[in-house]
Amino acid sequence: MSTNCHPEVPGEPTEKTTALLETATATIQGFGPINKIHQHLCAFHFYGHDMTRQVEAHHFCAHQNEEVRQCLIYDGPEADAKLIGLEYLISENLFMTLPDAEKPLWHSHEFEVKSGVLFMPRMPRALERQDLENVCKTYGKTIHFWQVDRGDNLPIGLPQIMMALTRDGQLDENLASDCEKRFGVNFAKERENRGYMKGPEHGIHPLANGAGKGLQTKLREVDCKPAAEPVPRIFV
Repeated sequence: MSTNCHPEVPGEPTEKTTALLETATATIQGFGPINKIHQHLCAFHFYGHDMTRQVEAHHFCAHQNEEVRQCLIYDGPEADAKLIGLEYLISENLFMTLPDAEKPLWHSHEFEVKSGVLFMPRMPRALERQDLENVCKTYGKTIHFWQVDRGDNLPIGLPQIMMALTRDGQLDENLASDCEKRFGVNFAKERENRGYMKGPEHGIHPLANGAGKGLQTKLREVDCKPAAEPVPRIFV
């Protein structure tokens, strides 16, 4: 079932001494990787094995370089939002270098962008479209650790591969409508505005998007490789 669920996290409220300590550490320490975050994208993910389970995903992204971005994914834009996953975005050129066995784990962004359902909250639409022209050509690999859609109040179970929308009729209408109202966006209007955008130069690769099949993370018991044997001591 698609939902925009925000389960309450168990635990005692943050104490004043903890808050004071956090203030001190925030003043003294550096947060280089976090400070590189420059962008907030909102989109929808579904579980690779179950398209009926859809999640509103807020991406906070930083560039590694012109062809690689990395995003922390939260269940909302608020300060107390839960960190539920991560996504890597790469260019078409880098995607083409991946082994064929790896490609199905990555999804395309062309439909998400051109349909209007991937957007940048509070960003002027004209400025937003300048960046989304680039996102439209990329591929993403997404893992969710916290299944908030089923009401989990802690990250329970295995991390799961997530996929993105690739055609009309996939996105839950109630989820879409609720998001449009809260953020003051109009997906249909943005679809019209983005009609000129182009996806990957060579078209969407047939092995992307799960190669058209469902994908689910499974746990398998295997023998654990032991640590290297210590080098024998010949001389004392």
